[in-house]
Amino acid sequence: MAKQSYLKMMTEPDANELIHSDLKDLATAAKKLANHAVHLGSLGLGTSFLKWVAAVAAIYLLVLDRTIWKSNILTGLLIPYIFFTLPSILFNIFRGQIGQWIALVAVILRIFFPKHFPEWLELPAALILLIVVAPSLIANTVRGDWIGVVICLVIAGYLLQEHIRAAGGFRNAFTKANGVSNTVGIVILFVYPVWALVLDIL
Repeated sequence: MAKQSYLKMMTEPDANELIHSDLKDLATAAKKLANHAVHLGSLGLGTSFLKWVAAVAAIYLLVLDRTIWKSNILTGLLIPYIFFTLPSILFNIFRGQIGQWIALVAVILRIFFPKHFPEWLELPAALILLIVVAPSLIANTVRGDWIGVVICLVIAGYLLQEHIRAAGGFRNAFTKANGVSNTVGIVILFVYPVWALVLDIL
């Protein structure tokens, strides 16, 4: 006579324990996913925010160069810095039709009406021209890569040492009224590239 095998039916407490264990694992996985998403999101948000801050600081230094707090730094270097740090939404606007029309008007004014083209407009017009005519290798690849970040860091370092030299030393750069305003702007230029490089290393 063959032995009959019986299937053991899971009792109520065993089933509850198994479901509870599965729900606990699911909650742990969801918590890890949320933590990682918040961590990566905050890093990305932090980088985007610092990019805005860097671009605004560079524009602030350009504006400051036209006031009584002018410094003897090479402000033309702020143009490639702004090119590399300008947030993508603004960069894409200026790289499109709007930027092309602005560049066309600037070139026509500069060529045919040079007396009516103000000197303070030369650097902003150069920035728009650079954004419009830059090859996609530079505009898309280098700009979004660590190479662009290193270029920004080198520009910020050069501007800081030039400003300290022009102010007559480290102390004057941080104590004189016109020195402090420029120093603060230049120091802010360091924040984004340093942050982006640290993220790249990590």
